[in-house]
Amino acid sequence: MPLSPDEQRILDDIEQRLSQEDPRLAEAVSRTSLYTHLARRIRWSALAFLLGFLMLMAFPVSLWVAAAGFGVMLASSLLIYRYLKQLGRDQVRAMQQQSGRFSITGLLARLAGRFRNPPQPPPES
Repeated sequence: MPLSPDEQRILDDIEQRLSQEDPRLAEAVSRTSLYTHLARRIRWSALAFLLGFLMLMAFPVSLWVAAAGFGVMLASSLLIYRYLKQLGRDQVRAMQQQSGRFSITGLLARLAGRFRNPPQPPPES
């Protein structure tokens, strides 16, 4: 439902006052989108997964540290799955095409795409 002209004018006034009062906040909000925010969270979750893996490798030192590492790995993998699901298939493809270099986010996006669309068996003739 589109905004009425009065509502649009009020919204423009609020936006103008915000950019005058706090230009850094206005720039940060205009520069950041939902997808960049989710990509940042995916990177942090991947880092937490690696930290949990290192904790799991400390099994000879302490069983409790290894168990906590497994918990961290499980929680971070569930978060990665949740964030990838929020990104959506189209946005993941756009992110892959946008960044030609290797990235953890791109790798995880390709993995999620493979699990979402299992290969179809060839039709029998």
